[in-house]
Amino acid sequence: MPPGERGRFWPLTALRDLVDRIAAGSPARLAVFSFAVVVTVFTLLLLLPVASAPGVATTLEDAAFTATSAVTVTGLTSVSTAANWSFFGHVVIVVAMQIGGLGTLTMTSILALAIGRKLGLKSRLITQEALNIGRLGEVGSLLQIIVVMSVTIEAVLAAVLTVGFLVAGEPLPTALWHGVFYAVSAYNNGGFTPHTDGLVPYDDAPLILFPIALGVFLGSLGFPVVLVLRQAGLRFSRWNLNTKLTLVTTTVLLVVGWALFLAFEWANPRTIRDMDGSQKVFEGFFHSVMVRSGGFNLVDMNELEPVTLLMTDALMFAGGGPASVAGGIKVTTLAVVFLAILAEARGDRSVIAFYRTIPEDALRIAISVIMMGATVVLVASGLLLSLTDAPLDRVLFEVISAYATCGLSVGLSGELPPAGKYVLVATMLIGRIGTTTVAAALALRSRRRLYNYPEERPIIG
Repeated sequence: MPPGERGRFWPLTALRDLVDRIAAGSPARLAVFSFAVVVTVFTLLLLLPVASAPGVATTLEDAAFTATSAVTVTGLTSVSTAANWSFFGHVVIVVAMQIGGLGTLTMTSILALAIGRKLGLKSRLITQEALNIGRLGEVGSLLQIIVVMSVTIEAVLAAVLTVGFLVAGEPLPTALWHGVFYAVSAYNNGGFTPHTDGLVPYDDAPLILFPIALGVFLGSLGFPVVLVLRQAGLRFSRWNLNTKLTLVTTTVLLVVGWALFLAFEWANPRTIRDMDGSQKVFEGFFHSVMVRSGGFNLVDMNELEPVTLLMTDALMFAGGGPASVAGGIKVTTLAVVFLAILAEARGDRSVIAFYRTIPEDALRIAISVIMMGATVVLVASGLLLSLTDAPLDRVLFEVISAYATCGLSVGLSGELPPAGKYVLVATMLIGRIGTTTVAAALALRSRRRLYNYPEERPIIG
């Protein structure tokens, strides 16, 4: 860059140098830094008077809570999205969900491509780690595919949803805006809704509910899986192990969650008992799709049976696919640990899945991710129990929903004191970037030891 131009653009140069220094020291630190900056920006935007509805004064904790929930595509709310925010506020939330869904690091690389810069080796390595890409040379073209694919899916969803809202009786401008809002919210697993009663008034509108469920499902699979499906189609033999584990585990959890919801809630007079059989079946399907990251609901979570809440806790904690907009510990983590338990029960020395041996370090990382997630949930739940008089089942549900960036709620978020809201803010941020960061850090720290210590087996169990 010529000296004159370097002086003219010194703030951008200084920012780029700062990002390069952080990336060189730790890509994980860069992820934390990026999310912190993006959340701060959207918090300030939501604090603007124009972002609030007329006569509403937004507090700092509510702006920070909403911004964090949107950027981490969680969907938990401490204030009513419909009543507290203006149209400008809704636009800010949509943009935050879009940026959060694509990922801050991914968005940075896309912007670099958009202005004609070539990705350097460092940027390619960071993006490769974020998206689980196999070859560095694929990063640039892959990012372009991702953004085109995302925008295309969202555009199709928005078109279908607009028709659905028109059929439901909304005028064209309102239906169009709601179509766009729900398309972004669904595909990015955001869970935000601009309606006061959410989707409950549309529980008999298939042109609205089916596209939303499809968008949530596609978004929760993860970019690596969608890209494999794009290249190999439905030919199972050509899928890689990550795709097989993700789709098989996702399908199993979807069916199990669907069946258990119907079993537990079929006779519950507060939820689905009085519905006809086909509507009950659909309610179970919709709930099972949403619990692992979507965040939309057709029944009041407070009216569910305690055993249904417990089952929902477990499914939320499992989450969606790796490198996806979904949260949780990820379904592949759950699959690897389950396969290890199965191998141990059979007496196998290796963990095998689809004629592939899973390395021992992958199992160690999976166990670490699960333990970290459980620890975060435990600590956050303890803090909220000390700050409120809420019962454990409500606290645990809200905390797991925050950590798993799911967004389903029993209404506790709006009842918390400011300190409690900041606890959930930290939980959402850790849930969004913590699991991936820890897994990446542990993988990068893998090293070959040139010597071994003597083995000694402790007593287990």
